[in-house]
Amino acid sequence: MVSIPGSELLTAALNVVSQSLQIPVIIFLLIFAVFAVFAFGGLISDYNNRKKLTRDYKENLVYSLVNASSVDELKKIVNKSEIFESQKDVLLKIINAHSFSSDSRDAWALNLIEEEEVSMAKSLEKIDILTRIGPTLGLMGTLIPMGPGLAALGSGDVSTLASAIIIAFDTTVVGIGSGAVAYVISKVRRRWYEEYSSNLQLLVNAVLENLKN
Repeated sequence: MVSIPGSELLTAALNVVSQSLQIPVIIFLLIFAVFAVFAFGGLISDYNNRKKLTRDYKENLVYSLVNASSVDELKKIVNKSEIFESQKDVLLKIINAHSFSSDSRDAWALNLIEEEEVSMAKSLEKIDILTRIGPTLGLMGTLIPMGPGLAALGSGDVSTLASAIIIAFDTTVVGIGSGAVAYVISKVRRRWYEEYSSNLQLLVNAVLENLKN
C-alpha cells in the first residue's frame, strides 16, 4: 500500500492530541458528577421551601392590588403577600414609580420583568451546559482509551484492553448519568421559572392597572 508523505506524522500527532485529552476529560467528568449531585440536592431543597400559590390566592391577591385605594395600601398588600421576595422587589419598584407617566412606568415594568427573565436564564445555563456536554465527554472518555486498548489486543496484551474497557465504561456511565440528572433538573426548574414569570407578569399588570386609575 502506498503511503502518503507525512501521513504517519499527522496520524501520530492526532493520536498524541487524542490521548492527551483523556485526563482532562476524566477530570471534567468528575467535576460534572459532583456538580450534578449538589444541583440535585439544591433542587430538592428548593422544592421543600418553594412557595406554591393556589389559584384562589392569586385571584384574591390580584383583586386586592387592582382595588387598593392608595400607594401605601399597595405596598402593604405586596409586603404581606406570600410571593417570592424577588417578586416583591419588582412590584415595589413599580409602585415607587407611581409618579412616572403611564408610558414610562410601563417601560420600567417591562425592563424589570426582562431583568428577572435574564437572571432566570443565567441560572439555567450551567445545567443546560451539563446536559449537553456531560454525555459528549462520556463518549470521548469511551473512545479515547479504546484505541490503545485495541492496539494492545493485537499484540496479545489482554490486561491493557481490559483496563481500557473499564475506563470506557466508567466514563460513559458518569457522562450519561450526569447529563440525565442535569436534564431532569433543567426541566423542573424551567417549569418553575415559567410559573414564576407568569405570576410576576400577572401581578405587575394588576399593579399597573391600579396606578393608571
